[in-house]
Amino acid sequence: MTDIDVLIVGAGPTGLTLACELAVRGVRLRIVDRARTFFGGSRADGIQPRTMEVFADIGILDPILASGDLGPTLRAYRGDEVVWEGRMSEPTEPTPSVPHPNLWFVPQFRTEEILRDRLAALGVHVEPGVELTDFTQDADGVTAALSADGTERTVRTRYLVGADGGRSTVRKRLGIPFPGETDETTTMLFADARVDGISREHGRIWQLGDSDVSAVPLAGTELFVLVARPPSGDVPIREHLQQQVTEASGRDDVLVREVTWHTTWRANTRLAERLRDGRVFLAGDAGHVHPPTGGQGMNTGIQDAYNLGWKLAAALAGAPGALLDSYEPERLAAARNALDISTALLDKHRRGDDDAHVRGPEVHGLALNYRGGPLSRDDRTEPGALRAGDRAPDAPATVDGRPIRLFDLFRGPHWTLLAFGAEHADAVAALDAEFGHAHTVVRPDDPADERSVVDVDGHVRSGYDAEDGTLVLVRPDGYLGLVTTPVSIERVAEYWAALHGEPETGPTSAAELLSTVE
Repeated sequence: MTDIDVLIVGAGPTGLTLACELAVRGVRLRIVDRARTFFGGSRADGIQPRTMEVFADIGILDPILASGDLGPTLRAYRGDEVVWEGRMSEPTEPTPSVPHPNLWFVPQFRTEEILRDRLAALGVHVEPGVELTDFTQDADGVTAALSADGTERTVRTRYLVGADGGRSTVRKRLGIPFPGETDETTTMLFADARVDGISREHGRIWQLGDSDVSAVPLAGTELFVLVARPPSGDVPIREHLQQQVTEASGRDDVLVREVTWHTTWRANTRLAERLRDGRVFLAGDAGHVHPPTGGQGMNTGIQDAYNLGWKLAAALAGAPGALLDSYEPERLAAARNALDISTALLDKHRRGDDDAHVRGPEVHGLALNYRGGPLSRDDRTEPGALRAGDRAPDAPATVDGRPIRLFDLFRGPHWTLLAFGAEHADAVAALDAEFGHAHTVVRPDDPADERSVVDVDGHVRSGYDAEDGTLVLVRPDGYLGLVTTPVSIERVAEYWAALHGEPETGPTSAAELLSTVE
C-alpha cells in the first residue's frame, strides 16, 4: 500500500510548479521543505517568455504580471560620465504566435508566494521544516524517512522527486555524479537592501577597478538589488556594501540603510549525469546549476517541472514506461543548452565586453525544442519550418463564433489535436469522441462546426507552416508530439497507444476507431 503517489522534496519554484501540475490532475502528493520559513530574497527575479506561457497555463499569469515589470533602464557610469544606457532586453510588442515576448521581473519570493497560493487553491499545502533523511526504493515505490521537530516518520510513495537544490540530498543519496567546475576566483555578492539617495527611475552600474557595483530597483518593492565584490574578511554586509557603493559611485549621499537578504555566488556550473534512478527523479538545481547570467537557472527548473508533471500523472494512470523514460533525455539536453547560454554570457562579463549586460532572444526559451526526441514524430517527407518537438505557437482564431487564442484551447492537462482542412471534420469528430480536444482548422469561407478553429487572419496556418491535410498533436506541455500528413486516424491511435496504452473505453484499436468514420 502507498500513502501518496508523489513526494516532492523542495518547495522552491521547481517543486511548486511540479506540485501545481500534479494537483490539477488529481495526483495524491506531498511537498516538503527542510527550511522552517519560506524564502524571502530576490535571487532569481527574471521570468523568461516561455516561463510566462507556463504560468499562464498554470493559472497564475495575472498575479505575476501585477507583481513585476519589464525592468528599469540601466546606466553604466565611469565616474560621473554615463558610458552606456539601455535595458538587459529591449521590450518588443506581442505577435500572434508569441503573446509574452519580454523578460518579466518579479522577486523570487513573490513568485513562490503566488505558486503557493495557487497550490493551496488546488487543495495542497507546503510542509515547511520537514527534512528528507533517507529513502529506499523497490519495483513498486519508494519508502522515505522524513524528520520534523525531532520526530522521524516514514512515508510510502509511488515516485519521489528531488527539487532540493544544488546540495540535493536526493541526488547525493542516489550517488549520481554532479560533474562541473566551481571557480572560486569568480564570485559576486547579491543583496536586497533599502537605499537612500538615488531614485528608482533607473538602475546604476558603477565601475570599481576591474569589477562593477550595481544598484537596481527590485520590482514590486521599495528595495534595490545590490551586486558587488564579496568582503574578503569578517566585515558586516551592510558596512561592506556601503563602502563599495561609496567608492564606486564617488558619492557620499547614497546610503545603504538595511540589508534584508544576501548571498555570495560562486561561478558554479554543473550538470548531473542522470536525472532519474528508477522511481526517483531530479529537477531544477538538484540536476543542474547555472551561472546567474542569462536568468536560466530558475526558468530551466520550472521547465523541468512542466515536462515531468504530466508524464508522472500519465504513468500513475497506467501509461507505458516510454513516457517517463523521455524526461531525462529531453531535459538533459535542455539543461546543457541553458548552461551553454549562461556560460557564454558569464564569459562576456569576465572579458568586460560592452554588451555584457544585453540579453537577446537566446535566453527566452522559445526556441527550445525536443526535435529528434523519443516523443517527437514527424511523418512528413518535407517537413515545414515548424516540426515535431517544437514549441506550439499561439494564434488568434474563432471557435463557434467566439474569438479565442490557440493557447486557450491548449490550457489544461490535456493533449490537443489540430487537423488542417474542413474535409477532415468526420475524422476529427471520431478523434474528439475518443480522445477529446480535437479540432479542424478551417478558413473563413469553409464549412465549420462547433469543433472548428476558424483561421480568420491566417495566423494559425502561417504559425504552424501547415497545409491542408496536416495533423498536429500538441502535448500537454505545449510542444508538438506528432505531425503527420495526410490526416490519419490510425497514426494518431498508434502514437497514442505507444504512450498511453490502448483506450479503456470505446474503440480498442486503430482499425475499430477508423471504422467509425468509414
